[in-house]
Amino acid sequence: MDIKIAVLSGDGIGPEVTQQALKILDAISEKYGHTFTFEKASIGAIAIEETGNPLPDETLKICSNADAILFGAIGDPKYDNDPSSVIRPEQGLLKLRKSLNLFANIRPLITYDDLIYKSNLKKEVIKGTDFVIYRELTSGIYFGKKALSSDESVASDTCTYSIEEIDRIAELAFKAAMVRRKKLTLVDKANVLETSRLWRKRVIKISKKYPKVSLNFLFVDNAAMQLILNPTQFDVILTDNMFGDILSDEASVISGSIGLLASASIGEHSALFEPIHGAYSKAKGKNIANPLAAILSAAMLLDHFELFEEAEDIRNAIEKSIELSITTPDLNDKNHFSTTNVGNFIRDFILDDSNTFYNKGNIDLGQSTII
Repeated sequence: MDIKIAVLSGDGIGPEVTQQALKILDAISEKYGHTFTFEKASIGAIAIEETGNPLPDETLKICSNADAILFGAIGDPKYDNDPSSVIRPEQGLLKLRKSLNLFANIRPLITYDDLIYKSNLKKEVIKGTDFVIYRELTSGIYFGKKALSSDESVASDTCTYSIEEIDRIAELAFKAAMVRRKKLTLVDKANVLETSRLWRKRVIKISKKYPKVSLNFLFVDNAAMQLILNPTQFDVILTDNMFGDILSDEASVISGSIGLLASASIGEHSALFEPIHGAYSKAKGKNIANPLAAILSAAMLLDHFELFEEAEDIRNAIEKSIELSITTPDLNDKNHFSTTNVGNFIRDFILDDSNTFYNKGNIDLGQSTII
């Protein structure tokens, strides 16, 4: 298969972890005979420095012409510490989502048995957790009308949803539930918000097309508690933009490291894949950032093109790296490996998974990892 991929490494640790994801995709192309064509472009703080625009026209053009987008991270402390900045890195990602109509954000979360001890939650509570959040991404309060009174004493943000915006992501969520454990939970605030009541009406209507899927409802405050109290109860979670943003970040602590979590943003004609960990500028250039989320994002990219065996190869290699503690400092603070060498191990395991032994000395030297 030939796939044209726009590569937006972005800011902070983005370039370092994205490089490892590209390394793994190269290994997959070598093993299976695919052709992945990468075209790099700038976005975020680095794009502001280069062009004054967090999403240059050329970047948007490259993304529009690509089959998929592999994204790194966005943000810079210079802007985080200056709330008065009119132009901000994050505007680039928001504009990209809106321009390409990437309306569905998909965030899977699973726990790895070998890493359960890293979580702040009890082992018996989180063991076996495996769910996915479907978050609406291009509407709601983030994109609604915003107003500030002339004396700056009153502000408002309008939350608006159409039935078309609700229906299209609901359909995706129900289809996902059909190939998973056939349970969908709608998270809303229908006891207070008119938009949530519309969500319930539409989701109930769409559910009739999927009679095998069990439909449940939770108010968002209760859902926030249930994610911590009993995360294994969830299969597919469907929710709006604001609630999805908050709940998916809350869910990220379950696995023990935000460096394990990948995501996809899907539209009718475009798809973007990215780790959720952000720019983490303190680790920039130190070769210590966890590349697993970026590599798992590459696996989600392969899933999107129905290259399921290839994606499974990546996930198996990641599980092996975790099993052998070939991981970065966030997961292995006593005997850790660099960002580059974790990527090297996963690449080599994909190309020669018949060998289950590894040479630690060679990994430390950045040489062959599989023997």
